[in-house]
Amino acid sequence: MRATLICSQTLLVAFALFTPVIARADPPSTGDLASQVEAYMTARVRRDRFSGSVLIARAGKVLFCRGYGLANREHEVPCTPQTKYRLGSITKQFTAMAILILQEQGKLSISDPVKKHVPQAPQSWDGITIHHLLTHTSGIPNYTSFPDFLKTLPDRVTLTELIGKFKDKPLEFPPGAKFKYSNSGYIVLGQIIETAAAMPYATFLKRAIFDPLQMRDTGYDNAIPILVHRAAGYTRRLGLVLTNADYIDMSIPHAAGALYSTVEDLLKWDQALDAGKLVSRKSLEAMFTPFQGHYGYGWLIERKFHQPRQLHGGGIMGFVTMIQRYPAEKLLVVVLSNLEGSPVGPIGDDLAAIALGEPYVVPREPKAVAVAPKLYDAYTGRYEADLPDGQGKREYTITRQRDRLLLEPKNQTKLEAVPETDSRFYIKGWDAIVEFVRGPGGAATEMIVLQNNVKVRAKRIEAKPQAAPAQPATPKAVADPAATRR
Repeated sequence: MRATLICSQTLLVAFALFTPVIARADPPSTGDLASQVEAYMTARVRRDRFSGSVLIARAGKVLFCRGYGLANREHEVPCTPQTKYRLGSITKQFTAMAILILQEQGKLSISDPVKKHVPQAPQSWDGITIHHLLTHTSGIPNYTSFPDFLKTLPDRVTLTELIGKFKDKPLEFPPGAKFKYSNSGYIVLGQIIETAAAMPYATFLKRAIFDPLQMRDTGYDNAIPILVHRAAGYTRRLGLVLTNADYIDMSIPHAAGALYSTVEDLLKWDQALDAGKLVSRKSLEAMFTPFQGHYGYGWLIERKFHQPRQLHGGGIMGFVTMIQRYPAEKLLVVVLSNLEGSPVGPIGDDLAAIALGEPYVVPREPKAVAVAPKLYDAYTGRYEADLPDGQGKREYTITRQRDRLLLEPKNQTKLEAVPETDSRFYIKGWDAIVEFVRGPGGAATEMIVLQNNVKVRAKRIEAKPQAAPAQPATPKAVADPAATRR
């Protein structure tokens, strides 16, 4: 029987299958991939209340595509592959593409000084080029970090007024000196596009990118027109009470984050990049060349699963998004959510791990088994692991606090290790697995740590059976520069 998967309409999940660790030497078959993704996403819906749409494709062929939860909770409209989500900072790659198209049309050069296209630019910007703006190396301060930013969200502004919010602020560093993520730079790129193209930013993107690629479900968002299949955005106040997200006028994010799209349209975008449909290979190479901070033109370029990865995240009131490309495998993973704070980065990583046959952990609320606390003394001590890809070493300390086992990475917060067997423990704050390997005498000789899709073996270098005085704390999330909010 021929196994095929197409974009199904919706999955509203009521139960979860919890598999501790899945690791394969080779990518799964289409059927196995579907069942693994179902189990994984079911767990995310049950524990994290994930709401949104996901897509996995290889070489343009959809392997998995589905919506979860509700696009509109008040009217109980389900999320589907056709649901339109605000993209946040994924917008930046389209802004960068618009600049490259205009360069190939001879209307600008990325080496041009900003003042050539923005006459009102202050003297302090004299040394800033378009390249600096694209790569977040301009030194222009990030307007979304200003103390009064949240108060201005409902205000409709012109592009000139928006640039006026930061153009007279001192540069944070000389242009090109270092990388610092700045939405302000991409706002200025929006002005450069409008000047060079002699038309509004939204119009140029539609004519130069969306129409040629038949991306009919992508555009510049605006709350006034009726937009079929538009998702409403939600947030959790104090992490508990689900409410509508704060209103933001879409003139505020502009070229830094104002677009909307669907998972299916982003597949068209991915395929256009692979095929070089919009610009030359030379321009695409520039887009995906990592400069400072591993940032190219609208993309973060790094390595994951021992291969190159191109990605970007986004966040805007009520929405968080992630797109990941693995060019060596022609693999695309897209995660779009209409619930602020959803873990779209880890979900994207794990969906890619499933497709590539790499290790991952299905998130869950662990059910502790009864273990004699005395056994923990066989595990306490210091452990040291060699990290992959030449990333150096990592040290862990294992301590016992009465009937609990605590794991403390060096210079990080202590976390409780919840026993699932007498040797395997779930680290809830990390969604990680730790398994102890004991020698002939019963004492641990090493522990195997599976975290962030990487499995490392940490050798026990010192026994240290002592009680831990401090209580474990919930670790704070670390911001990914590629998933910067607004």
